[in-house]
Amino acid sequence: MHTKNGHKKVNLVSLGCSKNLVDSEILLRQFQLNGLEIIDNSRKADYIVINTCGFINDAKDESISAILEAIDLKKSGKVKKVVVMGCLSERYKSELIEEIPEVDAYFGVTDYKGVLTELGLDLKKELLGERLITTPKHFAYLKISEGCDNPCSFCAIPLIRGKHQSKPIEQILSEAKYLADKGAKEIILIAQDSTYYGLDIYGSRELARLLKELTRINGIEWIRLLYTFPAKFPEEILDVIAEEEKICKYIDIPFQHISNKILKSMQRGISKRRTYELIDLIRNKIPAVAIRTTLIVGYPEESDEEFQELINFVREVKFDRLGVFTYSQEENTKAYELGDSIPQKVKDERKKEILRIQQEISHQKNLEKIGRRIKVLIDEKVEENVYLGRTQWDAPEVDNSVIVNSRNIIEPGKFYEVEIDDAFEFDLVGQLT
Repeated sequence: MHTKNGHKKVNLVSLGCSKNLVDSEILLRQFQLNGLEIIDNSRKADYIVINTCGFINDAKDESISAILEAIDLKKSGKVKKVVVMGCLSERYKSELIEEIPEVDAYFGVTDYKGVLTELGLDLKKELLGERLITTPKHFAYLKISEGCDNPCSFCAIPLIRGKHQSKPIEQILSEAKYLADKGAKEIILIAQDSTYYGLDIYGSRELARLLKELTRINGIEWIRLLYTFPAKFPEEILDVIAEEEKICKYIDIPFQHISNKILKSMQRGISKRRTYELIDLIRNKIPAVAIRTTLIVGYPEESDEEFQELINFVREVKFDRLGVFTYSQEENTKAYELGDSIPQKVKDERKKEILRIQQEISHQKNLEKIGRRIKVLIDEKVEENVYLGRTQWDAPEVDNSVIVNSRNIIEPGKFYEVEIDDAFEFDLVGQLT
């Protein structure tokens, strides 16, 4: 196999979320085992593989642009094959074949075998747990389940990735050990809904047990939990997070909205009152917690009053981290027939307003950290004597950074005690203690 493909170069373009990135990393490892050379430059590749995102309109546009760029390279004779996989082709395969027939083959979300066969390669089944880590080696994402059983009216994920499927605990632990052996100090647990974990295969929610088991793995110092779902929240995980030193005091919980009318239409399975109760519970159980949430503005028929309710919610709760999406009308979702009544301009203004309020909250919270000594994981060196790192309250790429000044050499991938001496809206500044 090596001789046949030894000189072939492949470029894999991974779009969308960290869940997609994990799929891409599994595929890259398979390419490597098949003797392909993996390169970053699509212009020098024999094969281009695009792992697409099909979640909302912006993501679809980005995926289509990437496909068209690859097709141009193929037309100019540089690239021999263009293969498309992932969420967009899972959802719109027949339309894509019709619209962009120049692509050699389209595959769904995790059809590794299909992609490999198309490129004349073998699927090395026994090595499916292995990945070529593309993040800095000190942190890695670990997917604990696929798909989603929640009926949210606006979301196309169940249409794309199907019903919830938890990975057995043993498999997750062996993947975590693999990541630790490769140098990961922080593992970030991802799923479409991580709090549902275990219900389908064990008959009960087993996230608390999984978290406990993961803390026993040597080499891993931080375990971060993303994508918890507010409805039917398994409260027992809060005690585990509070007690276990290795688990970051960080909960990512997308509330999406606070108006009862909109929560009901969104089919979120939770009320305004219960949302406030859950936030209080999380903060009481884990006093040092940072809560990250995401909100949707411009959902069909979101009135000025309901938007005002959302603003009051953001002001009252003072989330540590917050992201906002403007509503994207997705075909075949339950909300599709409600239309898309709010103009994009209004959606954008609402998003801007919430982000402005959050900026002030974030700045205030950061100012309170001046003078404190905080454990920081260094991600990279940015210039002479200046490094970028993160606290336990920050996930990579979406949250705040700590700018660390040090005349001594600091190693990315290691933890240091940093004294905070300045603060901006989304950054802390500190010196090595």
